[in-house]
Amino acid sequence: MTAPPDDCLARNEWICGAYLSTRRQILLDAVVQHLRLTFLSVLIGLAVALPLAVLARRWAWASGPVLAVTTILYTIPSLAMFSLLLPLYGLSATLVVAGLVLYSLTLLVRNILAGLRAVPEETRQAARGLGYGPVRLLLTVELPLALPAATAGLRIATVSAVSLVTVGAIVGFGGLGNLIYAGMNTYFKAQVLTASVLCVLIAVAADLLLLGVQRLITPWTRPARGRAPRLWKAPGSASRPWAAPGPAPRPWKARR
Repeated sequence: MTAPPDDCLARNEWICGAYLSTRRQILLDAVVQHLRLTFLSVLIGLAVALPLAVLARRWAWASGPVLAVTTILYTIPSLAMFSLLLPLYGLSATLVVAGLVLYSLTLLVRNILAGLRAVPEETRQAARGLGYGPVRLLLTVELPLALPAATAGLRIATVSAVSLVTVGAIVGFGGLGNLIYAGMNTYFKAQVLTASVLCVLIAVAADLLLLGVQRLITPWTRPARGRAPRLWKAPGSASRPWAAPGPAPRPWKARR
């Protein structure tokens, strides 16, 4: 009876430190490609979604068609989406980016539009009264107030893009998805687990990073800390801060 091999790669274990040390460059290249595809798709999606949301906010008739088209695009399965885009872009990274951009539109457009609609009309009227034109009103009033909702949509779109990049492995441009796909075909346990864990870590790190940016650029949404609420205190009522000013009421006395 032969003894089991000492190498965890030879034993094909799920957790294997030798895989990390011997495939370090392969993992690094896959992570870089994964990040590049995610960043480009979300950035282009944001550049497309912002004018669409502004258009839907300015003209009410455009809101329905914009939301309907972006929702329909989101319901198309990823394999079907890549197949439809294949004649335009061929087997390239551009094909993956284009598909991810279309998927991100429904999340970005809806949240940006919700943020713009949440801006109080009194605020807009006050800005117009101060001489703000449409462009200045949008850039300095409406968009800053819509940032919390827009950033929330950006976080969801980014995490979704990190996940959907792996589907690009079917055309050879899937970042860590390439390793997952190859590992599943060869039943390479360490490769499948390592690439999957790295995908999760990228998604969590991206979400936390965007959350920190959101809190940094929207300080008015953070709850105030360090100050305890103070009770209203009337003048001359040190022992009874809730008492109203004036003479103390006399106790009721029954008539005899």
